[in-house]
Amino acid sequence: MKTFNKRGDQGETSLLFGSRVPKSDPRCEAYGTIDEAVSALGVARNWVTPRIKPILLSLGEELFTVGAEMATPPDQYPQLVKRFKTVTPVMAEKLEKLIDEFEGEIEIPKSFIIPGGCQGSASLDMARTIVRRAERRGVELKQAGMLPNDEVLRYLNRLADLIFTLARYEDKVCLIGGSEGFKKLQNDTKLWLEK
Repeated sequence: MKTFNKRGDQGETSLLFGSRVPKSDPRCEAYGTIDEAVSALGVARNWVTPRIKPILLSLGEELFTVGAEMATPPDQYPQLVKRFKTVTPVMAEKLEKLIDEFEGEIEIPKSFIIPGGCQGSASLDMARTIVRRAERRGVELKQAGMLPNDEVLRYLNRLADLIFTLARYEDKVCLIGGSEGFKKLQNDTKLWLEK
């Protein structure tokens, strides 16, 4: 299979099951944002502690399912359900269990945080913001009648929550001293801003 086929040279692309749309179509923006999130999780996987790596790999794989839902025209959705995996309530429930597990080991900050406690948490926070953007794009699709499965939005919402939790776990175990290192980073930033 070749890397290029020249069919997109005029600014169009194919959705799942063959429909052609402009690359500016909201579905392309939505599943393109999912693609960014998968890539960001891949970057994060190179920085996080070993315990988190397989979780991020699994999340990246699940996001392909989300992207497929976003790339399917509503009239073709029954065909997607017959031929491929779709987002289910069990997927979000699995994320909730992971959140509960990791929240049991860390203290969630009670205020806004400045990302950057360590490379692992910083890369996770970047991935989280991309997932939140994907969620907003999903809401736009839902409002336009282009996203039949409500579970997609639930999954993306819970995924961003999980990634936030994993980033705080990374802050706890990273080399700069976890939450104490985070407080130092915030104090250093405050001192710099006051100059």
